[in-house]
Amino acid sequence: MTRLFYASTLFGAMTLAAAIDAGRFGPREGRQILMVSNNAAIPEVATALDEAPAFAALRSRFDEVWSWNEIVAPLHPSDWKARVIEVPMIGRLVSSHLSLGDGPDELVVESIAVPPARTIAGLVRDCPITVYSDGLMSYGPTRDPLPLEISGRITRLLHLDLVPGLTPLLLSEYGVPAERLPDAAFTGVIGQVAAAVRDLVADDAAGDPLILGQYLSALDVLSRPEEEALHADMLRGLAARGHTQVIFKPHPAAGRGHVRALRETAEELGVRLVVAGETVPAEALFAALRPSLVVGCFSTALATARRYFGLPVATMGGELVLERLTPYENSNRVPATLIDATTPLLRPDGGLEDPPVAAERVVPLVQAVGFCMQSTVYPELRETAAAYVDEAGPGRYFKRQRLSSVGVPYRVEDGGAAARPAKEPASALNRLRRRLSRSI
Repeated sequence: MTRLFYASTLFGAMTLAAAIDAGRFGPREGRQILMVSNNAAIPEVATALDEAPAFAALRSRFDEVWSWNEIVAPLHPSDWKARVIEVPMIGRLVSSHLSLGDGPDELVVESIAVPPARTIAGLVRDCPITVYSDGLMSYGPTRDPLPLEISGRITRLLHLDLVPGLTPLLLSEYGVPAERLPDAAFTGVIGQVAAAVRDLVADDAAGDPLILGQYLSALDVLSRPEEEALHADMLRGLAARGHTQVIFKPHPAAGRGHVRALRETAEELGVRLVVAGETVPAEALFAALRPSLVVGCFSTALATARRYFGLPVATMGGELVLERLTPYENSNRVPATLIDATTPLLRPDGGLEDPPVAAERVVPLVQAVGFCMQSTVYPELRETAAAYVDEAGPGRYFKRQRLSSVGVPYRVEDGGAAARPAKEPASALNRLRRRLSRSI
């Protein structure tokens, strides 16, 4: 029995470890191989997953660790994919390189819709695929259609229960069942990771509020000055609440410019800024420091702080991000919607506003947004979307032009006339033809 696992982030590797510890792959038999990749814009200057101190707590789950970056060098793992005519040859080369023989017996990947996971799934053939979620994105639609050769092999989606009561949309159009991972398994892994990086955590920051950085400018969602201004407003809000020391957790893929800019704001405000190590997972900081408040834009770590640690959380900048995300089906839309809708808003003056959406309305909201993102894939959600928009109006979660294009009406008093009739949903046969025509 040989299993090939793939991970590109510490969060993903921790999720894998939790699934293994929970017995979701059965008893440990044969080889367990982990393939890692560094998908940072410039991987050469970013710490590789398996080189991060936190990875030491996860290493024992795997017999071997390989680098996808080294295999495809000098090409970038997020950009390279084999041409269709090359797939059989390169697939054999990868199998030989990893000594897979006729295996593996199972392939386990994250982010199946995009490279490198999609590339690996196309090269490692003739075995079932398990997909595990990479955070809040699992609650949104599948980013891009998958070729039948890949979608037909996916047997399940493993996911953390980040939003209780909400079932992931990811891969549901292919009939893939979603399987929740036990909370205890994930928190157990976090405890091990926190112990491994304890020396890298500043003890004198215990109980201080924490700002979660992301890499919105690198994703072209915001400009760099706008993202730096967002961090500065978060810091101003915390200073207005009386905090004189604040922890900043930069995103590993964001670069160090954000830290320099935020330090300048901290000096202006008379606040001491404690910068956490880029390779220390946010969850390890939550476990070790128990922040009094965790602030971010729409990071999955806001959900883990609230769900697994019971920490108070707040958001800022969600409305701007929702406005800027393009196209509408951008895979960050559901994570941004979830956090914005369910999390108190921190104002620059330090005040907190209640979440704009009641807890019982979160499920229909996500289903409505999911329909508008991929209306031909989820036609069964049309009535849910129409009912939600009729009750709540477009608001900031729905673009009026998008509502019109997918045939969801909205009231004239909400800024427009009835929506245009929607295009007929693509037939199952046409969708199948499109998927078969796409290259791996």
